[in-house]
Amino acid sequence: MNANITLTTHTTVGSALQEITSELARSSDTLTLAGRTLEDLAAVVSGAERVFVLGSGRSGLALKMTAMRLMHLGLTTHVVGEITTPAIRAGDVLLVASGSGTTAGILQAAEKARSVGATVAALTATPESPLAQLAQVTVEVPAAAKLDRSGSISAQYAGSLFEQGLVVLGDALFHALWQRSGLTGDDLWPRHANLE
Repeated sequence: MNANITLTTHTTVGSALQEITSELARSSDTLTLAGRTLEDLAAVVSGAERVFVLGSGRSGLALKMTAMRLMHLGLTTHVVGEITTPAIRAGDVLLVASGSGTTAGILQAAEKARSVGATVAALTATPESPLAQLAQVTVEVPAAAKLDRSGSISAQYAGSLFEQGLVVLGDALFHALWQRSGLTGDDLWPRHANLE
């Protein structure tokens, strides 16, 4: 063990896992109650000519997972910032995630997307944020803000619950769209990476 780490409690990995899954279940239950908003999200994503995803840090990693699954479904999907990402245009959707809804680069991208007629769909923990105001569809992911260390919403560090919520929400979005498509797992498999 690293000599700089001092264990001050007797929390086990198993008990931490139970606490995290309990928090995620509560967050998912709240998200499920926002059914109309989730269906609006599904509609803009499935109806887009192309889907662009953008998030910073761990939120960005979570959205990359969603981008991969949407590509498996056959949607033209791009990760903003990758060298081959084309210009966004009308008919496209920009799917962004920011717990605070104030991340400067994400706000700039959302403004640009709106200015060319693209749809902005935001995933945030802060529904009154500037990002939520820019978006045509906003899904509130119930989680503590990154700087909230009070433990009242989540016992986890920083934005962990938000980022976990993004992964699960992204998979739920994919799963619902896949089931509606009528495609089988075998239909999707040829799009799976083969240069691994």
